[in-house]
Amino acid sequence: MPHKVRLERHGKAGVIVFDAPPLNLIDRAFRAAFLDCLEAARAQRVERLVLTSACRVFVAGADAGEFGHPPEAPHLDDVLATLAGLPMPTVAALDGAALGGGCEIALACRVRLASRAAQLGLPEVTLGLVPGAGGTQRLPRLVGVPAALDMIVFGKVLKAAEALEVGAITRLTDTPLQDALTMQLSDLTSLMPPNALPPPKPAPEAIAAARATAQRRSKGQIAPGRAIDLIEASAEAPLAETLRKERAAFLNLRGTDQARALRHVFFAERTARARARHYPDDGRRIETACVVGGGTMGTAIAYTLARAGLSVQLLEVDDAACARARDGYDGLISAAAGRGLLSQDDAAGLGARLTLATNYDRLAPADMAIEAAYEDIEVKHDILARLEAALPETTILATNTSYLDLDAIAARLSHPQRFLGLHFFSPAHIMKLLEVVRAETTSEACLGAAFRLADRLGKIPVLSGVCDGFIGNRILRRYRNAADGLLLKGALPWEIDEAMRAFGMAMGPYETQDMSGLDIGHANRRRDGVPQGPRSLGDMLVEDHRRLGRKTGAGWYDYVDGAPAPSDLVAELVTSAARDAGASGPAPGGEAISTLLVEAMIDEARALLDEGIAETPEDVDLVLIHGYGFPRWRGGLMFHASESAG
Repeated sequence: MPHKVRLERHGKAGVIVFDAPPLNLIDRAFRAAFLDCLEAARAQRVERLVLTSACRVFVAGADAGEFGHPPEAPHLDDVLATLAGLPMPTVAALDGAALGGGCEIALACRVRLASRAAQLGLPEVTLGLVPGAGGTQRLPRLVGVPAALDMIVFGKVLKAAEALEVGAITRLTDTPLQDALTMQLSDLTSLMPPNALPPPKPAPEAIAAARATAQRRSKGQIAPGRAIDLIEASAEAPLAETLRKERAAFLNLRGTDQARALRHVFFAERTARARARHYPDDGRRIETACVVGGGTMGTAIAYTLARAGLSVQLLEVDDAACARARDGYDGLISAAAGRGLLSQDDAAGLGARLTLATNYDRLAPADMAIEAAYEDIEVKHDILARLEAALPETTILATNTSYLDLDAIAARLSHPQRFLGLHFFSPAHIMKLLEVVRAETTSEACLGAAFRLADRLGKIPVLSGVCDGFIGNRILRRYRNAADGLLLKGALPWEIDEAMRAFGMAMGPYETQDMSGLDIGHANRRRDGVPQGPRSLGDMLVEDHRRLGRKTGAGWYDYVDGAPAPSDLVAELVTSAARDAGASGPAPGGEAISTLLVEAMIDEARALLDEGIAETPEDVDLVLIHGYGFPRWRGGLMFHASESAG
């Protein structure tokens, strides 16, 4: 077995090779071997020292599995202090990702030569940490405070060309290792050692803007604010002092509840992305797809598939509907191009990847067909029957239903083993969650193909069994019912929303309903023409007052110039309903509200686990985080439940 890190001689040059496939993760053995190689290079008095990788990445960062244990020497900051203090010039030859500790290794070198495949990033904040081996101090000295804030606080990963532009790398080259070995020694020695770089210019406006943005994007999280403090200090104090502050902050954050929660989510996501390997691979590859339904959801699904490289047919009822779908699809392309996410060539390629049709008989063969029509089971029966008749028997058939009974739908299919649910969340091209819903008849190979597609789409896939609402919407219904119960105790919608935002939810239940439209919940409660329980306050708002949310300028809130404001009408309805329900005493408020609502969600999630609808607590955590705005830094619903239980 090769050493994780080894020193080779190339004439007068020393070359340290990182060889811990596949990702060169930094653990204790890696750090110890790296330090040994640095000391050996010093002893051998090599003329230059080059750092390179035998893997497809340079170094992908620390082994997060170590974070749950006490730190063990040698520590990376000490190793990099040795690297930065070597007498000979040091060169990082980058031909792949240098992330986290890998980026800090590169920053501790005098020179960084990179191929166009290289990437630099410091994503520690996503794990509730700050860089702990010089990242918050050496990066600002190279790129300035504003660019360092983008990378460290907001997790921006720079491609090689971007890194060159801001000064994070020295030169772009197709052959970084060869150039590192042949670059004139005088050119290397003319560049400043990493610890001799002057501090960056203070940037108080950028610091203030970063604090405001972090408060909005990362409310409740500790690490972003600490990272901003450290970057600000890089312009104000000597390097040795700020490196000590950085290390202390890293060690302090490492043992926090938030860091543990975020590590839990990290490993849960990694497990979810690897789910396909647990199912048989029958060799099928999904390269072509058909989407039925060109509304907002269907168009976004088609766009998502096309972004992943699939050729997509979009089926609608007539030419006018096709034109609307094309406009919606082109609008998504334009929006992405406007944000710099697509080049002109990429945008043109995406446009060409979609074809529109109105006739099932004219559909080309497809590897997968996704039904994304209105939530009516008879409509879906009809669409899937037509797809079965029009497409090969090998085509996977999927429904995007968010509530309906997949077993009842499968019962009418000729080949139900190739049928499953793919519940995308809106907007489908942005939301990461994908519920893969298994009917009783769904084959293992069909599930494997679906999970491989999810990985290609960049989604977080979670397996669900069949029940009304699957995992996410079933918990959501319990959450909303519990919130409605608080209304009957006199709590007002905006008080409930404020309490849930304070808990860390992205939005409260009533502002969320206003955003999506109160008519959606109303329709679900009256699915198939049968009311699902007694008439609620939400039903009254829809039926008696035509308050459907933001789109009508009034829902649970009044909207003035698009801004929500408490509604006197809604307050009167709540007060009247609470009085009729016999409410007495003060209404619940603040933390009491969030505790009651979160406990209701936990109870429903436990029922889902007991019934086998959800397989693991981690699956529930991912659904709530990626589909419903549950605070990531709390680790998800079930992790929070376990932590709260002690």
